[in-house]
Amino acid sequence: MSKSLELPDCIYIPGQPVTIPPSAPTPKHSLYLSNLDDQKFLRFSIKYLYLFKKSVSLDILKSSLSRVLVDYYPLAGRLRTSSVDDHKLEVDCNGEGAVFAEAFMPITAEELLEPSKIPNKSWKKFLYKVEAQSFIDVPPLIVQITSLRCGGMILCTAINHCICDGIGTSQFLHAWAQLTTTPEAELTILPFHWRHVLKPRDPPVVKFRSPGYTVTNPIPQVELLKFLQSQPLVPTSFTFSPSHVLLLKKQCVPLLKCTTFEALAAHTWRSWIRSLDLTLPSNLVVKLLFSINIRTAVNLPKGYYGNGFLLGCAESSVKELVEGDNLRHGVRVVQEAKARVNDEEYVRSTVDLLEDKRLLSLTVTSLDGNWSQQISNHQRSIISNNKKSPQAATGRSRETRNREREIKMETRNREQKIERDKK
Repeated sequence: MSKSLELPDCIYIPGQPVTIPPSAPTPKHSLYLSNLDDQKFLRFSIKYLYLFKKSVSLDILKSSLSRVLVDYYPLAGRLRTSSVDDHKLEVDCNGEGAVFAEAFMPITAEELLEPSKIPNKSWKKFLYKVEAQSFIDVPPLIVQITSLRCGGMILCTAINHCICDGIGTSQFLHAWAQLTTTPEAELTILPFHWRHVLKPRDPPVVKFRSPGYTVTNPIPQVELLKFLQSQPLVPTSFTFSPSHVLLLKKQCVPLLKCTTFEALAAHTWRSWIRSLDLTLPSNLVVKLLFSINIRTAVNLPKGYYGNGFLLGCAESSVKELVEGDNLRHGVRVVQEAKARVNDEEYVRSTVDLLEDKRLLSLTVTSLDGNWSQQISNHQRSIISNNKKSPQAATGRSRETRNREREIKMETRNREQKIERDKK
Protein backbone atom coordinates (compact mmCIF):
# COMPACT_ATOMS: atom_id res chain seq x y z
CA MET A 1 0.00 0.00 0.00
CA SER A 2 1.27 3.47 -0.84
CA LYS A 3 2.20 5.47 2.21
CA SER A 4 0.08 8.39 1.02
CA LEU A 5 -2.95 6.31 0.07
CA GLU A 6 -6.22 7.45 1.56
CA LEU A 7 -7.83 4.75 3.71
CA PRO A 8 -11.21 3.48 2.49
CA ASP A 9 -14.32 4.63 4.29
CA CYS A 10 -15.69 2.57 7.15
CA ILE A 11 -18.88 0.63 6.49
CA TYR A 12 -21.06 1.02 9.56
CA ILE A 13 -23.31 -1.76 10.78
CA PRO A 14 -26.99 -0.72 10.51
CA GLY A 15 -28.34 0.96 13.62
CA GLN A 16 -25.00 2.46 14.65
CA PRO A 17 -24.00 3.96 16.93
CA VAL A 18 -25.59 2.62 20.09
CA THR A 19 -25.34 3.83 23.68
CA ILE A 20 -23.78 1.58 26.33
CA PRO A 21 -25.02 2.53 29.81
CA PRO A 22 -23.57 1.23 33.10
CA SER A 23 -24.74 -2.31 33.85
CA ALA A 24 -25.99 -1.32 37.32
CA PRO A 25 -27.45 1.82 38.91
CA THR A 26 -24.87 4.56 39.53
CA PRO A 27 -24.88 7.73 41.69
CA LYS A 28 -26.75 10.66 40.19
CA HIS A 29 -25.09 13.97 41.01
CA SER A 30 -22.95 16.79 39.64
CA LEU A 31 -19.20 16.14 39.71
CA TYR A 32 -17.08 19.21 40.43
CA LEU A 33 -14.11 19.65 38.09
CA SER A 34 -10.92 21.22 39.43
CA ASN A 35 -9.16 24.23 37.94
CA LEU A 36 -6.72 21.77 36.36
CA ASP A 37 -9.60 19.85 34.76
CA ASP A 38 -11.52 22.59 33.00
CA GLN A 39 -8.69 24.66 31.55
CA LYS A 40 -9.66 25.97 28.13
CA PHE A 41 -6.85 24.23 26.26
CA LEU A 42 -7.97 20.82 27.57
CA ARG A 43 -11.36 20.97 25.91
CA PHE A 44 -10.80 18.10 23.52
CA SER A 45 -10.73 14.30 23.64
CA ILE A 46 -7.66 12.13 24.13
CA LYS A 47 -7.73 9.55 21.35
CA TYR A 48 -6.25 6.05 21.40
CA LEU A 49 -6.06 3.50 18.60
CA TYR A 50 -5.23 -0.16 19.15
CA LEU A 51 -4.63 -2.63 16.32
CA PHE A 52 -5.41 -6.31 16.97
CA LYS A 53 -4.54 -9.08 14.52
CA LYS A 54 -7.25 -11.20 16.10
CA SER A 55 -10.70 -9.88 16.97
CA VAL A 56 -12.28 -9.88 20.40
CA SER A 57 -15.97 -10.70 20.70
CA LEU A 58 -18.04 -7.54 20.38
CA ASP A 59 -20.56 -8.87 22.90
CA ILE A 60 -17.77 -9.36 25.44
CA LEU A 61 -16.42 -5.84 24.80
CA LYS A 62 -19.87 -4.30 25.19
CA SER A 63 -20.53 -6.26 28.38
CA SER A 64 -17.19 -5.36 29.97
CA LEU A 65 -17.57 -1.71 28.95
CA SER A 66 -21.00 -1.60 30.55
CA ARG A 67 -19.53 -3.18 33.70
CA VAL A 68 -16.51 -0.83 33.96
CA LEU A 69 -18.81 2.19 33.57
CA VAL A 70 -20.35 1.26 36.92
CA ASP A 71 -17.03 2.14 38.53
CA TYR A 72 -16.13 4.96 36.12
CA TYR A 73 -19.67 6.32 35.99
CA PRO A 74 -18.71 9.99 35.28
CA LEU A 75 -17.60 8.83 31.81
CA ALA A 76 -21.20 7.68 31.25
CA GLY A 77 -22.47 11.16 32.10
CA ARG A 78 -22.43 14.42 30.17
CA LEU A 79 -20.55 17.70 30.49
CA ARG A 80 -22.39 20.91 31.24
CA THR A 81 -21.71 24.45 32.36
CA SER A 82 -21.64 24.83 36.13
CA SER A 83 -24.82 26.22 37.64
CA VAL A 84 -22.80 28.46 39.99
CA ASP A 85 -20.04 29.65 37.63
CA ASP A 86 -20.47 30.20 33.89
CA HIS A 87 -16.71 29.86 33.38
CA LYS A 88 -16.53 26.36 34.84
CA LEU A 89 -17.63 22.94 33.64
CA GLU A 90 -19.03 20.06 35.65
CA VAL A 91 -20.12 16.52 34.90
CA ASP A 92 -23.79 15.61 35.05
CA CYS A 93 -23.49 12.02 36.28
CA ASN A 94 -26.75 10.85 34.74
CA GLY A 95 -25.73 7.35 33.60
CA GLU A 96 -26.67 8.08 29.99
CA GLY A 97 -23.82 5.95 28.68
CA ALA A 98 -20.93 5.81 26.23
CA VAL A 99 -21.28 6.01 22.44
CA PHE A 100 -20.35 2.69 20.82
CA ALA A 101 -20.07 2.17 17.04
CA GLU A 102 -19.37 -1.00 15.01
CA ALA A 103 -17.90 -0.80 11.52
CA PHE A 104 -15.98 -2.73 8.86
CA MET A 105 -13.07 -1.59 6.70
CA PRO A 106 -11.90 -3.67 3.69
CA ILE A 107 -8.22 -3.66 4.67
CA THR A 108 -5.83 -5.95 6.59
CA ALA A 109 -3.73 -5.34 9.69
CA GLU A 110 -0.52 -5.87 7.72
CA GLU A 111 -1.55 -3.25 5.18
CA LEU A 112 -2.00 -0.75 8.01
CA LEU A 113 1.32 -1.33 9.77
CA GLU A 114 3.69 0.30 7.26
CA PRO A 115 1.61 3.47 6.67
CA SER A 116 1.20 3.86 10.43
CA LYS A 117 4.82 5.04 10.67
CA ILE A 118 3.89 8.46 9.29
CA PRO A 119 0.93 10.73 10.16
CA ASN A 120 -2.17 10.07 8.08
CA LYS A 121 -5.30 12.16 8.57
CA SER A 122 -7.50 9.45 7.09
CA TRP A 123 -6.95 7.37 10.24
CA LYS A 124 -9.66 9.58 11.74
CA LYS A 125 -12.08 7.30 9.94
CA PHE A 126 -11.55 4.73 12.70
CA LEU A 127 -13.44 6.93 15.18
CA TYR A 128 -17.14 7.68 14.90
CA LYS A 129 -17.75 11.42 14.57
CA VAL A 130 -20.51 12.69 16.82
CA GLU A 131 -22.32 15.66 15.34
CA ALA A 132 -22.52 18.25 18.13
CA GLN A 133 -23.01 21.99 18.46
CA SER A 134 -20.03 22.39 20.78
CA PHE A 135 -17.40 20.48 22.70
CA ILE A 136 -19.69 20.30 25.74
CA ASP A 137 -22.29 18.38 23.73
CA VAL A 138 -19.86 15.58 22.80
CA PRO A 139 -20.25 12.52 25.09
CA PRO A 140 -17.18 12.02 27.33
CA LEU A 141 -16.50 8.51 26.01
CA ILE A 142 -16.76 7.37 22.39
CA VAL A 143 -15.70 3.90 21.23
CA GLN A 144 -15.51 2.44 17.72
CA ILE A 145 -14.69 -1.17 16.87
CA THR A 146 -13.68 -1.63 13.24
CA SER A 147 -13.45 -5.19 11.93
CA LEU A 148 -10.76 -5.80 9.29
CA ARG A 149 -10.70 -8.04 6.24
CA CYS A 150 -8.03 -10.28 7.79
CA GLY A 151 -10.08 -11.06 10.91
CA GLY A 152 -8.33 -8.45 13.02
CA MET A 153 -9.84 -5.29 14.42
CA ILE A 154 -9.18 -1.68 15.39
CA LEU A 155 -10.28 -0.40 18.80
CA CYS A 156 -10.43 3.40 18.84
CA THR A 157 -11.50 5.50 21.82
CA ALA A 158 -11.99 9.21 22.51
CA ILE A 159 -11.97 10.20 26.19
CA ASN A 160 -12.74 13.72 27.35
CA HIS A 161 -9.57 15.45 28.59
CA CYS A 162 -11.50 17.55 31.12
CA ILE A 163 -12.38 14.34 33.01
CA CYS A 164 -9.12 12.38 32.61
CA ASP A 165 -5.49 13.10 31.91
CA GLY A 166 -3.12 10.63 30.21
CA ILE A 167 -2.55 8.65 33.42
CA GLY A 168 -6.28 8.66 34.13
CA THR A 169 -7.24 7.42 30.66
CA SER A 170 -4.63 4.66 30.93
CA GLN A 171 -6.07 3.66 34.30
CA PHE A 172 -9.58 3.45 32.79
CA LEU A 173 -8.45 1.45 29.75
CA HIS A 174 -6.55 -1.00 31.96
CA ALA A 175 -9.68 -1.44 34.08
CA TRP A 176 -11.76 -2.15 30.95
CA ALA A 177 -9.16 -4.65 29.74
CA GLN A 178 -9.13 -6.36 33.15
CA LEU A 179 -12.90 -6.86 33.11
CA THR A 180 -12.76 -8.02 29.49
CA THR A 181 -10.36 -10.85 30.34
CA THR A 182 -11.73 -11.56 33.85
CA PRO A 183 -15.38 -10.43 34.06
CA GLU A 184 -15.84 -11.31 37.73
CA ALA A 185 -12.61 -9.69 38.93
CA GLU A 186 -12.37 -6.81 41.37
CA LEU A 187 -10.56 -3.87 39.84
CA THR A 188 -6.88 -3.71 40.77
CA ILE A 189 -7.14 0.09 41.18
CA LEU A 190 -10.45 1.62 42.22
CA PRO A 191 -11.14 5.06 40.73
CA PHE A 192 -11.10 8.12 42.97
CA HIS A 193 -13.65 10.57 41.56
CA TRP A 194 -13.60 13.60 43.83
CA ARG A 195 -11.76 16.65 42.50
CA HIS A 196 -12.15 18.73 45.68
CA VAL A 197 -8.67 17.56 46.70
CA LEU A 198 -7.44 20.15 44.18
CA LYS A 199 -9.94 22.85 45.05
CA PRO A 200 -8.48 26.38 45.30
CA ARG A 201 -8.08 28.06 48.66
CA ASP A 202 -10.43 30.84 49.75
CA PRO A 203 -9.08 33.44 49.36
CA PRO A 204 -6.51 32.38 46.74
CA VAL A 205 -2.89 32.48 47.88
CA VAL A 206 -0.62 33.01 44.86
CA LYS A 207 3.01 32.86 45.98
CA PHE A 208 4.70 31.90 42.73
CA ARG A 209 5.22 33.29 39.28
CA SER A 210 4.09 30.08 37.47
CA PRO A 211 5.68 30.95 34.10
CA GLY A 212 3.71 28.24 32.29
CA TYR A 213 0.50 30.14 33.05
CA THR A 214 1.61 33.76 32.88
CA VAL A 215 2.59 36.03 30.02
CA THR A 216 6.13 37.18 29.29
CA ASN A 217 6.40 40.88 28.43
CA PRO A 218 6.47 40.94 24.61
CA ILE A 219 9.09 42.69 22.50
CA PRO A 220 7.11 45.11 20.25
CA GLN A 221 9.17 44.61 17.10
CA VAL A 222 8.74 40.82 17.13
CA GLU A 223 5.55 39.67 15.42
CA LEU A 224 6.14 36.01 16.21
CA LEU A 225 2.48 35.17 16.70
CA LYS A 226 1.52 36.63 13.33
CA PHE A 227 4.33 34.68 11.67
CA LEU A 228 3.28 31.39 13.28
CA GLN A 229 -0.36 31.87 12.33
CA SER A 230 0.68 32.40 8.71
CA GLN A 231 2.52 29.07 8.51
CA PRO A 232 0.70 25.88 7.44
CA LEU A 233 0.94 23.07 9.98
CA VAL A 234 2.24 19.83 8.46
CA PRO A 235 2.04 16.68 10.61
CA THR A 236 5.24 14.68 10.65
CA SER A 237 6.95 12.00 12.69
CA PHE A 238 10.53 11.49 13.82
CA THR A 239 11.95 8.32 15.32
CA PHE A 240 14.87 8.68 17.73
CA SER A 241 16.77 5.41 18.07
CA PRO A 242 18.78 4.60 21.22
CA SER A 243 21.93 5.64 19.36
CA HIS A 244 20.38 9.01 18.50
CA VAL A 245 19.43 9.59 22.12
CA LEU A 246 22.92 8.61 23.29
CA LEU A 247 24.42 11.09 20.84
CA LEU A 248 22.30 13.87 22.33
CA LYS A 249 23.18 12.92 25.90
CA LYS A 250 26.89 12.94 25.06
CA GLN A 251 26.58 16.66 24.38
CA CYS A 252 25.80 17.15 28.07
CA VAL A 253 28.07 14.70 29.92
CA PRO A 254 30.22 14.74 31.96
CA LEU A 255 29.19 18.27 32.96
CA LEU A 256 25.51 17.44 33.25
CA LYS A 257 23.60 14.19 33.62
CA CYS A 258 20.20 14.10 31.96
CA THR A 259 17.26 11.85 31.19
CA THR A 260 16.08 10.91 27.71
CA PHE A 261 13.14 13.30 28.04
CA GLU A 262 15.38 16.20 29.08
CA ALA A 263 17.75 15.65 26.15
CA LEU A 264 14.94 15.30 23.59
CA ALA A 265 13.02 18.25 25.03
CA ALA A 266 16.02 20.57 24.80
CA HIS A 267 16.91 19.32 21.31
CA THR A 268 13.34 19.75 20.01
CA TRP A 269 13.03 23.20 21.55
CA ARG A 270 16.33 24.46 20.15
CA SER A 271 15.66 22.95 16.72
CA TRP A 272 12.21 24.57 16.58
CA ILE A 273 13.60 28.02 17.35
CA ARG A 274 16.35 27.58 14.75
CA SER A 275 13.83 26.46 12.14
CA LEU A 276 11.80 29.68 12.38
CA ASP A 277 14.22 31.28 9.94
CA LEU A 278 13.72 34.67 11.55
CA THR A 279 16.14 37.26 12.82
CA LEU A 280 14.99 37.05 16.42
CA PRO A 281 16.37 39.47 19.01
CA SER A 282 19.01 37.68 21.07
CA ASN A 283 17.28 38.78 24.28
CA LEU A 284 13.84 37.47 23.27
CA VAL A 285 12.61 35.06 25.98
CA VAL A 286 11.14 31.85 24.58
CA LYS A 287 9.34 29.14 26.55
CA LEU A 288 8.96 25.39 26.35
CA LEU A 289 5.91 23.91 28.07
CA PHE A 290 5.55 20.26 29.03
CA SER A 291 3.28 18.37 31.40
CA ILE A 292 4.56 17.24 34.80
CA ASN A 293 2.71 14.70 36.95
CA ILE A 294 1.95 16.29 40.35
CA ARG A 295 0.25 13.30 41.99
CA THR A 296 3.19 12.64 44.30
CA ALA A 297 3.90 16.32 45.01
CA VAL A 298 0.44 16.87 46.51
CA ASN A 299 -0.15 13.26 47.59
CA LEU A 300 -3.28 12.71 45.49
CA PRO A 301 -5.29 9.62 46.50
CA LYS A 302 -4.58 6.33 44.76
CA GLY A 303 -6.85 5.89 41.75
CA TYR A 304 -7.21 9.64 41.09
CA TYR A 305 -7.89 9.79 37.37
CA GLY A 306 -8.59 13.50 36.90
CA ASN A 307 -6.04 15.94 35.54
CA GLY A 308 -3.07 15.65 37.87
CA PHE A 309 -0.44 17.60 35.95
CA LEU A 310 0.89 21.12 35.68
CA LEU A 311 2.68 22.81 32.81
CA GLY A 312 6.38 22.84 33.49
CA CYS A 313 7.92 25.87 31.80
CA ALA A 314 11.54 26.17 30.70
CA GLU A 315 12.56 29.74 29.81
CA SER A 316 15.58 30.99 27.93
CA SER A 317 16.78 33.85 25.80
CA VAL A 318 17.18 32.98 22.12
CA LYS A 319 20.91 33.62 22.34
CA GLU A 320 21.54 31.22 25.23
CA LEU A 321 19.35 28.51 23.69
CA VAL A 322 20.68 28.35 20.14
CA GLU A 323 24.32 29.36 20.48
CA GLY A 324 27.03 26.72 20.75
CA ASP A 325 27.19 23.09 19.74
CA ASN A 326 25.81 21.42 22.86
CA LEU A 327 22.49 21.06 24.65
CA ARG A 328 23.67 21.81 28.17
CA HIS A 329 21.89 25.14 28.60
CA GLY A 330 18.57 23.81 27.25
CA VAL A 331 18.78 20.67 29.39
CA ARG A 332 19.65 22.69 32.50
CA VAL A 333 16.62 25.00 32.24
CA VAL A 334 14.35 22.00 31.56
CA GLN A 335 15.68 20.38 34.75
CA GLU A 336 15.11 23.57 36.71
CA ALA A 337 11.53 23.76 35.41
CA LYS A 338 10.90 20.19 36.57
CA ALA A 339 12.37 20.89 40.01
CA ARG A 340 10.20 24.00 40.39
CA VAL A 341 6.94 22.08 39.93
CA ASN A 342 7.83 19.25 42.31
CA ASP A 343 6.65 21.26 45.30
CA GLU A 344 3.22 21.11 46.97
CA GLU A 345 2.99 24.82 47.73
CA TYR A 346 3.89 25.62 44.12
CA VAL A 347 1.08 23.32 42.91
CA ARG A 348 -1.46 24.84 45.32
CA SER A 349 -0.39 28.33 44.31
CA THR A 350 -0.92 27.52 40.62
CA VAL A 351 -4.36 26.04 41.30
CA ASP A 352 -5.22 29.30 43.08
CA LEU A 353 -3.79 31.31 40.19
CA LEU A 354 -6.16 29.55 37.80
CA GLU A 355 -9.11 31.00 39.73
CA ASP A 356 -8.40 34.20 37.81
CA LYS A 357 -10.83 33.99 34.89
CA ARG A 358 -9.41 36.85 32.85
CA LEU A 359 -8.28 35.41 29.57
CA LEU A 360 -5.29 35.95 27.30
CA SER A 361 -3.77 34.22 24.29
CA LEU A 362 -0.24 32.90 24.62
CA THR A 363 1.83 31.27 21.92
CA VAL A 364 3.90 28.40 23.22
CA THR A 365 5.93 25.42 22.12
CA SER A 366 4.53 22.27 23.67
CA LEU A 367 5.86 18.70 23.74
CA ASP A 368 2.38 17.19 24.07
CA GLY A 369 1.21 16.27 20.59
CA ASN A 370 -2.43 16.72 21.56
CA TRP A 371 -2.00 20.40 22.38
CA SER A 372 -2.16 22.97 19.64
CA GLN A 373 0.79 25.25 19.12
CA GLN A 374 -1.27 28.16 20.31
CA ILE A 375 -2.66 27.59 23.79
CA SER A 376 -5.28 30.22 24.35
CA ASN A 377 -7.10 31.48 27.39
CA HIS A 378 -4.17 31.56 29.78
CA GLN A 379 -4.86 33.43 32.97
CA ARG A 380 -3.16 36.72 33.77
CA SER A 381 -0.80 36.74 36.69
CA ILE A 382 -2.19 38.16 39.93
CA ILE A 383 1.13 37.91 41.70
CA SER A 384 1.57 41.68 41.64
CA ASN A 385 -1.42 41.95 43.96
CA ASN A 386 0.10 39.53 46.46
CA LYS A 387 2.73 41.84 47.92
CA LYS A 388 2.51 40.34 51.40
CA SER A 389 4.18 37.13 50.31
CA PRO A 390 7.96 37.12 50.72
CA GLN A 391 8.18 34.38 48.09
CA ALA A 392 6.25 36.25 45.41
CA ALA A 393 9.29 38.20 44.28
CA THR A 394 11.30 35.09 43.50
CA GLY A 395 8.43 32.83 42.43
CA ARG A 396 10.13 29.82 44.03
CA SER A 397 9.87 28.08 47.38
CA ARG A 398 12.90 27.38 49.54
CA GLU A 399 12.85 23.68 48.56
CA THR A 400 12.69 24.55 44.87
CA ARG A 401 15.52 27.09 45.13
CA ASN A 402 17.61 24.50 46.96
CA ARG A 403 17.04 21.95 44.20
CA GLU A 404 17.99 24.48 41.51
CA ARG A 405 21.16 25.32 43.45
CA GLU A 406 21.96 21.60 43.64
CA ILE A 407 21.67 21.26 39.86
CA LYS A 408 23.95 24.25 39.29
CA MET A 409 26.42 23.07 41.93
CA GLU A 410 26.60 19.58 40.42
CA THR A 411 27.40 21.14 37.05
CA ARG A 412 30.03 23.45 38.56
CA ASN A 413 31.68 20.56 40.42
CA ARG A 414 31.92 18.49 37.25
CA GLU A 415 33.41 21.45 35.37
CA GLN A 416 36.02 21.94 38.11
CA LYS A 417 36.86 18.23 38.10
CA ILE A 418 37.43 18.30 34.33
CA GLU A 419 39.72 21.32 34.72
CA ARG A 420 41.72 19.52 37.43
CA ASP A 421 42.01 16.40 35.29
CA LYS A 422 43.37 18.47 32.41
CA LYS A 423 46.10 19.87 34.68
